[in-house]
Amino acid sequence: MSAASAQHRSARYLPIADHGLIGDLRTAALVGIDGTIDWYCCPSFDSPSVFAALLDADRGGSFELSPAVPADTKQFYFPDTNVLITRFFTEDGLGEIQDFMPVGDTADADRHRLIRRVLCVRGRIPFRAHVAPRFGYGAHPHAVRMSDQAALFTSADLSLGLTTTVPLESDGLDAGAEFTLAQGETAVFVLDRVGGKTPPRDCTLVEAELEFTATVAFWRRWLQQSRYRGRWREMVHRSALTLKLLTYVPTGAIVAAPTTSLPEQLGGGRNWDYRYAWIRDSAFAVYALLRLGFTEEAEAFIRFLTHHIDRRRGPAGPLQIMYGIDGRADLPERELSHLEGYRGSAPVRIGNGAAVQLQLDIYGALLDSAYLFDMWGQPLTSGQWRAACELVDWVCEHWDQPDEGVWETRGGRKKFLYSQLMCWVAIDRAMRIAWRRGLPAELYRWGPVRDTIYWRILDHGWSATRQAFVQYEGGEVLDAALLMMPLTGFIAPHDPVWLSTLDALGNELVSDSLVWRYDPQASPDGLEGDEGTFSICSFWYVEALTRAGRLDEARLAFEKMLTYANHVGLYAEEISHTGEQLGNFPQAFTHLALISAAFNLDRALG
Repeated sequence: MSAASAQHRSARYLPIADHGLIGDLRTAALVGIDGTIDWYCCPSFDSPSVFAALLDADRGGSFELSPAVPADTKQFYFPDTNVLITRFFTEDGLGEIQDFMPVGDTADADRHRLIRRVLCVRGRIPFRAHVAPRFGYGAHPHAVRMSDQAALFTSADLSLGLTTTVPLESDGLDAGAEFTLAQGETAVFVLDRVGGKTPPRDCTLVEAELEFTATVAFWRRWLQQSRYRGRWREMVHRSALTLKLLTYVPTGAIVAAPTTSLPEQLGGGRNWDYRYAWIRDSAFAVYALLRLGFTEEAEAFIRFLTHHIDRRRGPAGPLQIMYGIDGRADLPERELSHLEGYRGSAPVRIGNGAAVQLQLDIYGALLDSAYLFDMWGQPLTSGQWRAACELVDWVCEHWDQPDEGVWETRGGRKKFLYSQLMCWVAIDRAMRIAWRRGLPAELYRWGPVRDTIYWRILDHGWSATRQAFVQYEGGEVLDAALLMMPLTGFIAPHDPVWLSTLDALGNELVSDSLVWRYDPQASPDGLEGDEGTFSICSFWYVEALTRAGRLDEARLAFEKMLTYANHVGLYAEEISHTGEQLGNFPQAFTHLALISAAFNLDRALG
């Protein structure tokens, strides 16, 4: 591709970080700083997209809404909420769009209302709207029926109704409007899921105002439960609000991210679908939310595991690493060749083939969250304890086998140290629950296995050459996942062998506050292309420094990482060598690690 064509393609896409997120705890939408919604799946996180211009500017579909004159923009969240404001500064005046999705448990919750209130604060501003849904990831045809202030978009599987308070026009495929607002005037656009040929229901200016007020109140009531009073309240609470947005309320599942196929490297092939519930991510999210006092979300996730996940033993053990948000196990991966991908970064994938991988670390993450839930939330029920014992029994029998590891490599199984570490955690946490609660457990069998894993890691995971613990047995590669060793309590944070490992990681994998997972050149992972630094690893590094007593370094690294958030405090999965956010966005893993690092650094600083 020529430099000119690459530049043209780039200009058609906003940077990934130039977006805010709204949602209704069932699905979510990304709103660009230019006022365009370019990602939205309906009716749930993992449903086919309706707007996907983020993955194909021509075929994906979008909901454009902005002044019809040149404008500077600023985007921010209404304080302590997930209501997003995009403000426009023009020569003729000042306007803004208030984007939100009402949250509720009534039958109306299935409508997935996406409300866009347009206000002229000062002056007089012309606006332009263009609504171009493209159903089924841009592959399914649709028809549109119009009335003066409404449009009904109908495809084979989904119908959406658009109502406005201004006149609408259609070209037979899309709908649009041009209108002018004077100071104090408001217009409203509402996109609803509707059934069959049911006409869309109007949303008056008064109703939109009531919905706005109710949505603001919902988010503020929820956030009031937070017990965090530390130094970084704004960023911690934004991360908590983001984790809540990524929760699928009907089941309690937590998605890793609301997007698919946003690239880890522009033009590369590391593009994955993250709209599913990873056991690991969800378990760590439970830890972060429990730290802040949000016990209801932790309880909902435990219920998800209990009621929606079948513990029958599959080819990779009693648990898959991820599930659909409804608990389904089958997540076949396929490519959508008709979409060009973000800035030409093909392929676009839906589904995730890693679902069938063996990743032994998930058992440690899950049992650790169960341990914390039992201590800070509610005691485990007899049924939950029985299920936990079954998992520990399986871990005792299988901890020593090679697996694909926490980073979901596709280059062959190895005996990853992190996997063994988390198997140790799984057994250790179950034993702690049994001791504290006096619950029945085969401690005589679990204890020796736990101790065997401990000595195996110390004896076979240490490299005398590197003077550090390494990624897998017999290797010499460093791995940022091992930053979890002191965080899990496996090793004392001041142990000389750990401090030597921390220094080695800092020298090789850390650049300023940014941390790479590992060196794929030294440890081929079976995937094409390179990647950026992994933001969750940066926050793990902060926490490891904190526990080692290196508080000045920890605080500097933490506060430097805060500057890499986007304009509304959100993080993607990775940060490129140019400082650009890459990967699916926003990433739950990153935000939960931020919460944990802030909590523990606050406590250490006193």
